[in-house]
Amino acid sequence: MENTSKRAEQAAEYKKKFNCAQAVIMAFKEEIGLSEENLLAMGSGFGSGMGGMEATCGALCGAAMTMGFLNKSGQPTKLLTSEMLAEFKEKAGATICKDLKGIGTGKVLCPCPDCVRIAAMTVEKRI
Repeated sequence: MENTSKRAEQAAEYKKKFNCAQAVIMAFKEEIGLSEENLLAMGSGFGSGMGGMEATCGALCGAAMTMGFLNKSGQPTKLLTSEMLAEFKEKAGATICKDLKGIGTGKVLCPCPDCVRIAAMTVEKRI
């Protein structure tokens, strides 16, 4: 993936050990300031997307949770998350895990490491 960042690559490295949501959250662990154990627990229910590939991509869920902790903009986190969702969809091709993975179509739109990178960059732009 081109046009990536150090933080996005860090998230992709975390993806080798953790689910997509956890990987994004962990990339911001210093700023969030909670223990690794708590951060991992927070993202633990979002492996294979919310609902086991049936709903929102776990990386995007992790980005939304991270923004909730780090939003200092004065704008509602809901608004920033809406912007992040639109940006993620534009770059990844979808926001639903099974669509991203090509379940039913056989066409992978965005592999997990790239979803994690994109999600991390959407947060990074807003903090």
